Amino acid sequence: MNLILPYLATLVVFFFIYNILTWGLNIQFGYAGVLDFTFVTFVACGAYFAGVFALGKGQNQAGFEWILGLNLPFPIALVAGAVAAGLLGLVVGMIAINRLRSDYMAIVTLATGTVIYGFVGNFAPLFDGYDGLAGLPQPFSQYLNLNSNQFTYLWVVFSGLVMVICWFIAQRILNSPLGRTMRAIREDQDAADTFGKDTVRVRLIAMAMGAVLAGIGGALLIGFIGAFSPAGWTSAETFIVFAALIVGGRGNNWGAVVGSFVVAVLINEATRYLPAIPSDPTLIPTIRNMLIGGSLIVVLWVRPQGIIPEARRRFFQLPLRPGTPPTPEVESARP
Repeated sequence: MNLILPYLATLVVFFFIYNILTWGLNIQFGYAGVLDFTFVTFVACGAYFAGVFALGKGQNQAGFEWILGLNLPFPIALVAGAVAAGLLGLVVGMIAINRLRSDYMAIVTLATGTVIYGFVGNFAPLFDGYDGLAGLPQPFSQYLNLNSNQFTYLWVVFSGLVMVICWFIAQRILNSPLGRTMRAIREDQDAADTFGKDTVRVRLIAMAMGAVLAGIGGALLIGFIGAFSPAGWTSAETFIVFAALIVGGRGNNWGAVVGSFVVAVLINEATRYLPAIPSDPTLIPTIRNMLIGGSLIVVLWVRPQGIIPEARRRFFQLPLRPGTPPTPEVESARP
């Protein structure tokens, strides 16, 4: 029991973090139809900036100090990571959305993320290059003296509270006029342009808001693990969040929760704690990737709208006034 509870608490933390990440991608892709293939870059941005705000001054292996090293309380570092990720999302959106659409926009986001990845990895004085940041002090250690298990339980509560705030933000956007405009642009951008909607501005807002949630998730991740490096910042991580959103149902925040649980927690994270097979150490990671890809294929084939489809409003034909001839569409629809 002493081993099972911390294990389950760790999975709950990852579940909360992946919920936040999936909601962020849902705002971009599910609401506004923005194909962001560099979503994990915003997660990394939030993690890195939260790290350098919480870490003190230190030297990397090359003898350089990483930027900032402000040694601030973690809540401030969390906000800094969210703001930095949102600003980066706005910049990437201005590059990708302003003049491009669909596939070309997706390719530009992927290329931009590759450039940022290479720059961060090779410029060691920024975030310690490919070695990354490590040794982040345990958040709230100046107030609480907790062992590792107690800190895990604390992080369940803290990340759960942050997740509830992010849920409120995602739901408010979904049910607001802005959210309806995003979905209208997703369905037909030309029609939205015709009705006078500023589609570029709305999609930039979606890009920035999704990046903010990604930054919050990244900050919670580095606060929990205590380290972050480019090893956890690959295109495969973006694929996992996309798979979770598509399996659960894009455009629906409840679907994102289900997808996070099935793909990100049950398949991706829970299998990491299985003992390795001595004769074939790569077997379990290979099976893990096959399960994620297989679940995505099955859902797209059997239920492309996801486990919980997006809620759609239904509009019914109003009764005709007496003496008014029905339109051909109404006449053909009658039994």
